[in-house]
Amino acid sequence: MTRLRSVVRGCGSYLPRTTVTNDDLAARVDTSDDWIIQRTGIRQRHIAEADETTSVLGIKAAENALRDADIDPATIDLVICATSTPDHTFPSTATQIQAGLGIQSGAAFDLQAVCAGFVYAVATADKFLTTGAASRALVVGAETFSRLLDWEDRTTCVLFGDGAGALVLEAQPGEGRASDRGVLTSQLRSDGRHREKLYVDGGPGSTGTTGKLRMVGKEVFRFAVGSVTDVIAQAFEATGTTADELDWFVPHQANRRIIEASADKLGIAREKVVLTVDRHGNTSAASIPLALDAACRDGRIKRGDLVMIEAIGGGFTWGSALIRW
Repeated sequence: MTRLRSVVRGCGSYLPRTTVTNDDLAARVDTSDDWIIQRTGIRQRHIAEADETTSVLGIKAAENALRDADIDPATIDLVICATSTPDHTFPSTATQIQAGLGIQSGAAFDLQAVCAGFVYAVATADKFLTTGAASRALVVGAETFSRLLDWEDRTTCVLFGDGAGALVLEAQPGEGRASDRGVLTSQLRSDGRHREKLYVDGGPGSTGTTGKLRMVGKEVFRFAVGSVTDVIAQAFEATGTTADELDWFVPHQANRRIIEASADKLGIAREKVVLTVDRHGNTSAASIPLALDAACRDGRIKRGDLVMIEAIGGGFTWGSALIRW
């Protein structure tokens, strides 16, 4: 049966100019390179300078994705930016990315699902494209998470970094089979009862301040490994595929131990796992597109490959999408 699919036309990314190593952080807080690597796998992260706002990072990543796709920005009729760190309360960062690219038509809006934001954004764009509501979408994950950090809290400030990544998706006809190119399925979940385990203690509607990130690391780890794998198993079930058929697993880059434990639980071979957490840290909604672009640039992800993306974010929110590249 013929149906529309959301096919990846291009991908791109951008990282801030400044790199901060574990040793740099050890000079500021009571930590060490060995401690951070052992518990997280992170070796460095990029931190945005004052002139590198979320929209600036997003525009640069989007420009790279559009260049990779070899298409005119004016043909984009949907821009979705997944972010928890918008430039302003309003207007949306997506509209600033849209304007920065010279796009003057179509719709643009932000989507907030924290670290799961990019998966949610891909799933949302897919609904627009496969229903004919849009023809080409730019999906951006962009964050300046460093601006939410308590730099005196060594348990959280070592984990996060800044960056942006983007995909260009285009509606193309498929046959309704798992062999089709494009987004094959998406699975989204949330459970707001877990707020206190990972949240920011401020906001315009409560404290009137930006607030700082707070996290109960052990609880997040337990939930990420114990519960989040349901959306991956359900993606395989929905498409009639298996972990053996998967070419690449590109999870949210939060913690190497979480990533490897999740892959092991699902029977996904570790050599199929794309890891960039060592270079980028946790960049929240930007982490998956940054990892996708890294794996495309070095030749790992190729046309026709079966790629699973997956993430968990504060709330909790979590989800997966299975994409034939």
